[in-house]
Amino acid sequence: MTHEKVLPIIMAGGSGERLWPLSRAHYPKQFLSLTGNEHTMLQQTLLRLQGIEHQPPLIICNEAHRFIAAEQVRQLNIPHSGILLEPEGKNTAPAIALAAFTTMQKGSDPLLLVLAADHAIKDVCAFQTAVKSALKHAAHDKLVTFGIVADKPETGYGYIKQGKAVDDGFVIEQFIEKPNKLLAEQLISSGEYCWNSGMFLFRASRYLNALQVHRPDIYHACEKAMYIHNHDLDFIRVDQPAFLACPSDSIDYAVMEKADNAVVIPMDAGWSDLGSFEALWQEADKDCSNNALLGDVIANNTSGSLIHSEGALVTTIGIKDLVVVATKDAVLVADKQYASNVKDIVERLKQQARKEVTEHREVYRPWGKYDLIDVGERFQVKRITVTPGAKLSKQMHHHRAEHWVVVSGTAKVVIDDVTQYLTENESVYIPITAVHSLENPGKVALELIEVQSGGYLGEDDIIRFEDKYNR
Repeated sequence: MTHEKVLPIIMAGGSGERLWPLSRAHYPKQFLSLTGNEHTMLQQTLLRLQGIEHQPPLIICNEAHRFIAAEQVRQLNIPHSGILLEPEGKNTAPAIALAAFTTMQKGSDPLLLVLAADHAIKDVCAFQTAVKSALKHAAHDKLVTFGIVADKPETGYGYIKQGKAVDDGFVIEQFIEKPNKLLAEQLISSGEYCWNSGMFLFRASRYLNALQVHRPDIYHACEKAMYIHNHDLDFIRVDQPAFLACPSDSIDYAVMEKADNAVVIPMDAGWSDLGSFEALWQEADKDCSNNALLGDVIANNTSGSLIHSEGALVTTIGIKDLVVVATKDAVLVADKQYASNVKDIVERLKQQARKEVTEHREVYRPWGKYDLIDVGERFQVKRITVTPGAKLSKQMHHHRAEHWVVVSGTAKVVIDDVTQYLTENESVYIPITAVHSLENPGKVALELIEVQSGGYLGEDDIIRFEDKYNR
């Protein structure tokens, strides 16, 4: 067995629309804690690498999510190899190509362990065992994918047909798209198929060679995108016009289905991609009535339901097999068997340009977060949390004045070059057009209430003069 350290590639893109209103475009499911675990899905993915010899992981995410990803990695105090930013989602084949080019430009050709940031895996030991079994195949230039041992006719997953046995795996004979119920039952009863997990292991150069043969258009677009790239803090930015010209395709279509050296390693690790509320209900701990209850919930004469509250008390009486999800600004009630149709609701919200489709009431920023508590004519109220050592940009507003009241912590406030420090129960007023900044110089989180007043209160009424996050 090879003792070569793998380089994990964590793909943290995707929008998770089938889990709305929990998952939103600006804060999708991979950054949420969905299973009752204290860690988010991204953090769980990073933590399950412990026990596998590996280099600091490389994370791929959308430009819009860069600060969320960076903060969640920082919370774990885990070293990483950078955060590679996609200007736009182009599916998995281009994303993995960018990662492979990034590593090879550094003069190395590592084994890449490609993982999705939104998978749930209950048996971490079984996951690690499967990865270690795959190492010898990848070290001998095989393109390895991991097939989930299928125990039921699931229509939400793709399938892989296992061919000739090779060591701990099988030659891949065929890929099957998501089947209907009848075909899924036939595939399961044959015993020759596993679910397609979307996890891979191969050498960087081997993947790029295969991509160049089977999809040279994607290969050359990604090569061009990486030709001019720059580092900004922990972020790796690629050439935007070049990448936007890249075709969109999955690694399965672009490479794996066409390759003649692909191997599948079976994995029986309690895996789920948490792609729907049905899957979330299946994975969650349940009470004696088969309910998955998360948050402040009281269920009476209720069975087989998923009830999730992010804040307000939710109570149910006499319901069965429903999904009830309450966030701070939206409520979803659905029959469990139709809950995957929530994407239809998302489309209607997009057509109406509703902000609930893109962001939560609580919005994360590189310096912390804010919660939009109340909105009225010519005013809005926010609860702002600034992490220790963080600083908002030096800025000015043309249309609004602001009043800050410190709830806890210490605030360093600069208004028109005059510096003052505020602590609990102290406040300050910032007039329209005053140049100001806010910083947390302390060791604990700074919390304050901001009252904005004026004729226009949009987030785009910000003129930045200095910003430590290069926005």
